[in-house]
Amino acid sequence: MTESKRVSRHSLGSDLTQVAAHVIQPEEYEELPELTDDMLARGIVNKGGRPRSLNPKRLISIRLTEDVIQRWRSTGPGWQTRMAEKLSRLTPK
Repeated sequence: MTESKRVSRHSLGSDLTQVAAHVIQPEEYEELPELTDDMLARGIVNKGGRPRSLNPKRLISIRLTEDVIQRWRSTGPGWQTRMAEKLSRLTPK
């Protein structure tokens, strides 16, 4: 398995200071196509992100003793989700 490498500005092959300093010249505008109503009509807005959950989680604050927290943490990653599932089974609906 290969490890992913961090991307640096050197590995991207661009000089951001040179890009930021570039001033667009009038002849460069001729390269751009004219925006038409048909182009705008075909446009799609993608808001991205996750779909909204039917049962969203809410952030709360709760005080637990250190031994309780350590026992749950010792069960490994996802301990908070498992704790929430266990609590939801114990409470009346």
